[in-house]
Amino acid sequence: MSQNAPQRLYLMQVGIMPDYAIPIVCYLVQTGDGKNILIDSGLPEILPEGESEFENGVDVIEQLASIGLKPDDIDTVISTHYDGDHAGRHAAFTRAQYIVQRAHHEHAPGNDRFAFIRPQWDQPVERIRLVDGDTELLPGLELIETSGHVPGHQSVLLRLPKTGTVLLTIDAVPFREGFIRDLPDDGSDPDAEAIRASTNKLLDLVEREPVGMVIFGHDPEQWAGLKKLPEYYE
Repeated sequence: MSQNAPQRLYLMQVGIMPDYAIPIVCYLVQTGDGKNILIDSGLPEILPEGESEFENGVDVIEQLASIGLKPDDIDTVISTHYDGDHAGRHAAFTRAQYIVQRAHHEHAPGNDRFAFIRPQWDQPVERIRLVDGDTELLPGLELIETSGHVPGHQSVLLRLPKTGTVLLTIDAVPFREGFIRDLPDDGSDPDAEAIRASTNKLLDLVEREPVGMVIFGHDPEQWAGLKKLPEYYE
């Protein structure tokens, strides 16, 4: 295994959607050569006035501190997309390179759903690496383009030394019950075709290679049984 391959995967719950007990999460990958890669950053430190959909929990900065990491220790932030529960703390990691799908980054300025946390994701261009489609970021870590939830959404595939291959679906498949082929379409979601295509793409990936674990983006039942920081998968 390459020295810069992933060695550890930490899971962090940083908040909740209280009406449904849905976890808001992000992830930390540590590589064999000492790099720290954050996948998403969770909710903003201060939620907008009147916000009732989300509640903050233990902030990502505080959770990282519990294992001895400061924001400046984060080398890379993989931004799966710019929704407020995924990109709310991006600006805290001032020394990190941000990696996002070009299609998403170019779409975001014109979409009001991303406007309230624009100061978080709208970073200096020299700090942003735009990727186009499926991309091997380093040996054992691949970005999988999974548009549908939003244009240019990306999921993450990891290969760990003991756990094996782990697929983080993020919001391409937020709940286990949706991980089925050819999802039915009742006509109410204009993005249903793209969501179905991305779900099928991830199912094809799981069938093509031995994926040992699939972690869904917001599944409360699954999340309850997973290891959380300071525990980790290796």
